[in-house]
Amino acid sequence: MNGDKMQANGKDSCLWRPDIRKKTKIDEFREVVNKKFGTSFGDYHDLYKWSVSQYADFWGTWWEYGGFVCSSPPSQVVDTSLNITQIPRWFTGTKLNFAENLLRFRDDRVAVYSTGEGQPGITTITYEQLYKRVGAYARALKGHHVKSGDRVVGYLPNCPAAVEAMLGSASLGAVWSSTSPDFGITGVLERFTQIEPAILFSVEAVVYNDKIHDHLNKLKHVVAGLKHLKKVVIIPYVHKKNEIDISDIPNSIFLDEFLAEWESEKEIEFEQVPFHHPQFIMFSSGTTGVPKCMVHSVGGTLIQIAKEHVLHCDLSRDDVFTYYTTTGWMMWNWLVVGLFSGCSLFLYDGSPLLPTPSILWDFVDKLGITVLGTGAKWLTVLEERGVKPRETHDLTSLRAILSTGSPLSVHSFNYVYNDIKADVMLGSISGGTDIVSCFMGSNPSLPVYEGEVQGRNLGMAVEAWGENGQPVFDMRGELVCTKPFPSMPTQFWNDDGGIKYTKAYFAKFPHTWTHGDYIIINSKTGGITMLGRSDGTLNPSGVRFGSAEIYSIVEQFEEVSDSVCVGQRNDAGEERVVLFLKLHPHAKFTQEFTRRIVIAIRAELSARHVPAVILPISEVPYTVSGKKVEVAVRQIIQGETVKNRAALSNPDSLDLYKNIPQLQDW
Repeated sequence: MNGDKMQANGKDSCLWRPDIRKKTKIDEFREVVNKKFGTSFGDYHDLYKWSVSQYADFWGTWWEYGGFVCSSPPSQVVDTSLNITQIPRWFTGTKLNFAENLLRFRDDRVAVYSTGEGQPGITTITYEQLYKRVGAYARALKGHHVKSGDRVVGYLPNCPAAVEAMLGSASLGAVWSSTSPDFGITGVLERFTQIEPAILFSVEAVVYNDKIHDHLNKLKHVVAGLKHLKKVVIIPYVHKKNEIDISDIPNSIFLDEFLAEWESEKEIEFEQVPFHHPQFIMFSSGTTGVPKCMVHSVGGTLIQIAKEHVLHCDLSRDDVFTYYTTTGWMMWNWLVVGLFSGCSLFLYDGSPLLPTPSILWDFVDKLGITVLGTGAKWLTVLEERGVKPRETHDLTSLRAILSTGSPLSVHSFNYVYNDIKADVMLGSISGGTDIVSCFMGSNPSLPVYEGEVQGRNLGMAVEAWGENGQPVFDMRGELVCTKPFPSMPTQFWNDDGGIKYTKAYFAKFPHTWTHGDYIIINSKTGGITMLGRSDGTLNPSGVRFGSAEIYSIVEQFEEVSDSVCVGQRNDAGEERVVLFLKLHPHAKFTQEFTRRIVIAIRAELSARHVPAVILPISEVPYTVSGKKVEVAVRQIIQGETVKNRAALSNPDSLDLYKNIPQLQDW
């Protein structure tokens, strides 16, 4: 592959094929569409083309097929005369409740399994129990005067209380937002002060990397900065209640006391709200300034993620589904919507590498997990550590592994099939916090090809566009979406006139959502190769390419543990590419090693892609949700100030990039 074009994958790169004897829910849905509209779609590709060309019919049919709970039916699916930049309203006239849809099953099937690092065992909650517990939260919140539209927030680990507090809030029509305990004080306040929450749920401590991390001191400073809080609800998580002192946290109360007078067997009174009513406020990573607040709707979030779970992951009541995530990452919201399918969720909090790097695989066998989701980085770390679950675990139940957060390398595709499980569907999925869902992803009716996302998702009019704004195949293009979809943010919080919203998505091409990623769409397979962020585009001597093209090559070297590739500009406006390599402890940075790197990049891409400078580094910066931070590295080597270190999980790593002699005379 060179920087602009690729060869279509052939048979040799197919790693998994669907069992044609098994009818998936996508197959069933295709039959429903054929019957309803008199069509004769024979495969997924036919169905996909129809779903984007007749998107109102598609979303209306999925609404019916999905069986969503509502108190009044829609009078119109969407006004197709409006283009995507006009952000049309969906399912006009319908009234529904987010929590009611996620709690539509109320039986003795397991809704939630949960545990975490340092916890003694696995907690099990049935759907009936979850309904009752959410009811107590709902009544307690209402008793503290929380009403529809108010904001309720969680500064919480990935645990049942986070799910229950969110659903209790949603039942009232309140808006939920959350962040995880690994966020620092500044990072939390930059998010929550913008939305003025009424209630905050938190814990007293967490366990990570075999250490107890006190949370109350950070919480005290966060609470001091939130002027509109009515109550701070403390959930004992590591210690017993009588061991916890919350006296210096204003308006604080322990969870059991908060719920005590509201425990009853009453039915939940689900507040019925319009489809576009706000449900979640999500935040951008904030690496370039104060995080943007994206408002996601009740109906749009529900109908979109449920589509991805039921159709694209084939989830049913027989599944046990988990995603290794924190409450500060959109994948937590994505995971929790799994309740709509009636499956069992597994929530895990803590390090995924302790007490052993196989801890999550232990739970796959123990709980019969069928669908396991993770960030791409975790798979890389497991391979580096020589973890081979195929040799140590049964994994009979596991039918799908999902990966997101960053592009999944060819190396990781092969690691999964060689060392984890040969007959698993590896679903690389890609979307973002911006849409709280996916543009493309897993598909039980399509093959898995090495290095490719299986396909574009139903209803998502995704294309790769060249600089002239025309669709391209088999070569790099900008990821765009040309038609509206329900999970677009309804607005940015406090964005008068929608100026920030328009600038974020609609500035580059008219009437088109530009997502900020480079992709290649394979004309033969329909699969997609992710090439990383286009806002981190490298442009030496007028040659434009994405950093992921470099990563895909250098991270296949056994000496390389991680890398970060950025552009550096001089006073004349010229740009050169600088590649930093984090090596394994046993590896040495030598001339011969860098020569091999250069040869590989030149052979796989072109001579114009070879970085001008290649340097060793001991740490690569990441956001708290596990995304590599190129922008901040670029700012540091340019001598600029990074505005928001609080968005990083390892902010001190940025100091490693300051005043590097080899970068001074440019």
